[in-house]
Amino acid sequence: MTQHPHLKRIDTNLPGVCVIEPVVHGDARGYFFESFHAKKYAELGIDVRFVQSNVSRSAQRVLRGLHYQWPNPQGKLVSVLDGEVYDVAVDIRRGSPTFGQWEAAMLTAANHRQLWIPEGFAHGFCVVSESATFMYQCTALYDSTCDAGVRWNDAAIGIDWPVAEPLLSAKDEKAPFLAEVPEDKLPVYVEP
Repeated sequence: MTQHPHLKRIDTNLPGVCVIEPVVHGDARGYFFESFHAKKYAELGIDVRFVQSNVSRSAQRVLRGLHYQWPNPQGKLVSVLDGEVYDVAVDIRRGSPTFGQWEAAMLTAANHRQLWIPEGFAHGFCVVSESATFMYQCTALYDSTCDAGVRWNDAAIGIDWPVAEPLLSAKDEKAPFLAEVPEDKLPVYVEP
């Protein structure tokens, strides 16, 4: 765990994937926290430039994922503005020592946590509250020609989703299992 006076970085078992906890300043009127500060995040090892920010709203039991872009991968800093989600990152970088492994974090409007998902990882989440408003800050622009995915319930990955029968898009229902994705359609692991 790395500390900063205004942030805490909690590393996961997937090198590079981490939870960020901001310091929240609050009183009876409400609260304030920095949702991103380039210099402070760089001091925690997240030295990135965001070029696109997205917000989605989803109903309870909606599962989105597992999504990634290749080529032209996106790093994502994700958070919840309203509600609660179970957020997942999966290492899909061929040659990685943690290939096929996953990590998850509960991101809620109340805990203000963020999950940093570096380039080369697939990402997905499911909504456990009545609804959720989810924010993505991305290091690369969305490119429909690079849009790709892995099946949410791939047994070889074994994600322990908290929703038994999720609501899925047609695209996510038909996404390939990780073993079915051609090698040239997967990100490449680069030694740190």
